Amino acid sequence: MSRRIAFFDFDGTITNKDTLLEMIRYHAGSTRYWLGFALNSPFLVAFRLGLLGNQQAKEIMLRYFFGRMPADAFAVVCRRFAEEKIPAMIRPKALQEIQKLQAAGAEVVIVSASPEDWIRPWSEALGLCLMATRLETKAGQLTGRISGNNCHGEEKVRRIREGYNLADYNEIYCYGDTKGDKPMLSLATFSFYQPFR
Repeated sequence: MSRRIAFFDFDGTITNKDTLLEMIRYHAGSTRYWLGFALNSPFLVAFRLGLLGNQQAKEIMLRYFFGRMPADAFAVVCRRFAEEKIPAMIRPKALQEIQKLQAAGAEVVIVSASPEDWIRPWSEALGLCLMATRLETKAGQLTGRISGNNCHGEEKVRRIREGYNLADYNEIYCYGDTKGDKPMLSLATFSFYQPFR
């Protein structure tokens, strides 16, 4: 019997927007959102120029907007964001593809560089597995740092191989939309780049 598994990037592949940016705007409001990005613009320019790594740039923004936020309050905001905002960002064709794969008996896994906290409520409601960036907490507060590595690029491959023995599957489907997804796409027997645009 064929065993199938499918790995989906989330932001830009399943969604039509970057959920990290939308979550920041949802939590902070538009004024603080734009102020925060203006104040941190030198770091964002350094990232665009390749002088600052993806994880470093992300942690700067996470610290600014979420550092020292109580973890339980953050969880509440994430659940509300997942319920109120994420459904409108989902690409209909992506959802149809997920449902088609599930109907064919495939395991479906989201592999995302965005924090797991606001993706998990949505993914669990659909019966999907999730591998995503984890945020560090200390003494019940977010530090603004990432726990371990940002789930991006080769880290997506590492997480997949850690969680699944791909040799057990006859068919491996991978879906992504940026160069950061290309290492994951290389694992596939069927790969799809920007398939739902």
